[in-house]
Amino acid sequence: MFRIWAKVMQGGKIVRQFVYRNDGEKLTYSHFLNYLFDICRELDVPTPVLLKTHIFNFAKFNHVRFLPRDFVESVDFDALVLENIVV
Repeated sequence: MFRIWAKVMQGGKIVRQFVYRNDGEKLTYSHFLNYLFDICRELDVPTPVLLKTHIFNFAKFNHVRFLPRDFVESVDFDALVLENIVV
């Protein structure tokens, strides 16, 4: 079981947020892209390019920040932040 708190940030404030829950399995970094697809679909934002450094930051620091330069499409927000909710 794990939860990821996804926040769309604009001007230092949370514009949209969503808590992704998966009760059926443990957090697996090989499936992180699938989690990211689901989160972006729910928040109605484009999916960013996922690099190894993003996964390493999430694994090491329990959060990752996607900036507008990480998206292929133009976005109207400052950052997409994913934070692992540790229970």
